Parts: sequence; C-alpha cells; structure tokens
Amino acid sequence: MACTCEVIGLACVVALILSISKKAPYQMRMFIVLFGAGVFVTVCIPFMILRPRDYRNGLVPSWCFVQLCKLMGISMEVRGVENVKRNHGSVVLMNHQSALDLCVLAYLWPVIGKSTVVAKKEILYIPFFGLGAWLWGTLYINRSRKSDSINSLQKEAVAIKEQNCKILVFPEGTRNSKDTLLPFKKGSFHIALQSKCTIQPVVISKYPFFDEAKNGFRPGHAVINILPEISTEGYEKEDMDKLIEHCRSTMQQEYIRLTKETQALASKKQS
Repeated sequence: MACTCEVIGLACVVALILSISKKAPYQMRMFIVLFGAGVFVTVCIPFMILRPRDYRNGLVPSWCFVQLCKLMGISMEVRGVENVKRNHGSVVLMNHQSALDLCVLAYLWPVIGKSTVVAKKEILYIPFFGLGAWLWGTLYINRSRKSDSINSLQKEAVAIKEQNCKILVFPEGTRNSKDTLLPFKKGSFHIALQSKCTIQPVVISKYPFFDEAKNGFRPGHAVINILPEISTEGYEKEDMDKLIEHCRSTMQQEYIRLTKETQALASKKQS
C-alpha cells in the first residue's frame, strides 16, 4: 500500500509540474493522463471486486481522475444537469474526439447516475484499466462480429427497461475532431427503439487546447452540455433514419455553438 501511495504521489507531482509549463511535451502529458487513469483504477480494483459490474465502482476513480485533470490545467464545465432524469433509463449519445474523452466520462459519471458504457473489446485487454472498466459495468462489444454485438446490445435494452439504466454510447463509432460529426451508427438507436426509452444527447465542445495531429496539448477548458431528452415515441424501426438525423442535427448545432464559445474563450486568454 505504501508503494502504491508513492506512485500516486509521484504522478500528482509530475502532473503539477506539467501544468505549470505550457511547453510540456505532448507525449509526456498524454502519458500522465493514461498512466494516472491506470493507477487510480488499479488501486480501486480490490474494492471493486466486492460488488462486480456495479456503476458505483467508477465513482472513486472518476473523482481521482478529475483531480488529476485539474492539476494538469484541464477543466471541464458540465451544463444541463437538470435534464438528467434518474427515474428511467435512456440511451446517452456523446460525440467522440480523443483519448481525453476519459476526462469527459470522469466528469459525467457521478452526474448521469446508474449507467454503463459501450466500448470496443480491445479496451478490455489494457492492463488493469480494462478489468476495472468491466467491474464498473462497461459493455465490451466485438465490432468485427455483428451477431455478438447485437446480442450484447439486446441485453442492454433489457437493462434499460427493467433497471432504469443509462447506457453511454459514442454513436460516431470512432474518434473525430473535425468540425462536422461523423454519420451515426445504428446500434444505439436499435437499443432505444427496442426498449422504447428516451435518447439523451450530450455534446462536448471541441478541445481548443488539444491537437493530436500537431502534438499540441496544453492547459485549457471544455464544455459538456447535457441536452434535453429526445422521445422515441411514434418512431418505429422503419423510421430509424429519421430519428438518427434528428439526433445528429441537434448535436451538430450544439457542437458548433459550444466550440465557438470555447475557442473564443481560449483566444481571449492567450491575448
């Protein structure tokens, strides 16, 4: 335990140093983010085993990760908390930008309530982190085997209906930091229509402080906005494309608005 505490202390000290210097190397800052996430999960695994597949297992690692982000100068503002309805389940749609979306999940986890995340199966094999994520309920799907993915998602549809569970999904299916959201995959909409639940759009502004292509990573601010739920009443399977377009256009408009806001704020701070 003493050794673990020393490792956590070292990670926090390095993060503090990096937060002071805006010229800290991209690779080093990314290492701190990923290493810190792994350390926090590893420390919590012995306690998570006592209640496997429980979303509450993610609360402590999330809190620790938020503190690490703050030490590195990364802040995120969560808006629209009043739109979260905990008395029923829903499909939560989020735009997917980079590995820094871990920060978004850390900020959202205590807010959304009883929830799980859909992730590609490869994440399960990340040492310690993959196991920890499974213990707090992450649903791993094999995207190369469509039948397995459908069976897993059907089980989640039952969980939404019977356990009032929120299922967090990145409908774009892959990372995208462009100005326009990618076309949405249909899996999450199959779940929503099958369980007759609402859809909760969550839009994250573009990270003005992060540019993976140019290896740019400095302290900065982003906004997470939880939009009002979208009802699936009146939609049938044959109307899925219409529902997808409605959700995507709603999120695209908010994505543009939030990105302009955060970029203006970043420019103001630099001037």
